Amino acid sequence: MRQIMMLLAAMLFVSCSSEENEVMAQTRQEKLYITIDGMTKTATMVDNAATQELVTRLQQAPVTVTLNSSGGFEIWGALGFSLTTSNEQVNAQPGDIVLYNGSNICMFYGTNSWSYTRLGHIDGLSENELRTFLHASESNISVTLSLNNTTGISQVRAGESQSKSYTLQGTIAQAGHKGIIIKNGKKIVR
Repeated sequence: MRQIMMLLAAMLFVSCSSEENEVMAQTRQEKLYITIDGMTKTATMVDNAATQELVTRLQQAPVTVTLNSSGGFEIWGALGFSLTTSNEQVNAQPGDIVLYNGSNICMFYGTNSWSYTRLGHIDGLSENELRTFLHASESNISVTLSLNNTTGISQVRAGESQSKSYTLQGTIAQAGHKGIIIKNGKKIVR
């Protein structure tokens, strides 16, 4: 029985097309997080020199680029740095992310065929969802690329009522709350 199972597993492995094996071998485990207008989506990266260099850069800090729609099928723009290319004729599909001319990133919501370096594919969005997420047909789209989906507080604004007290967990401290609270930016022990 064990020999039959081994034979079946070997046959299944061999039956995969070479293209499927190549795509499986190229897929990275790390995700690329793409944030546009406060919405974040993930992309699965391929494994090549360009993505390895991009990951190294993103480990230092997220990268924000300004992209523009072009041709009715993509948003694209300068990364501000170059990556190693391994260009090949690519039939880009909605969701594909590619490197163009070594220093431009393209994200597709339509299709196009050209010589690109593959970077990855945006996960789980239909063509209509991609058009919305990528702000199809718009200009000056601010896109942040990162390796994690953490959000930080970039700005704090005082509300109309500054007399509220907050717990260390960030919830409003009810009257009679015992412990440490924050009121008007100061720590108070009750």
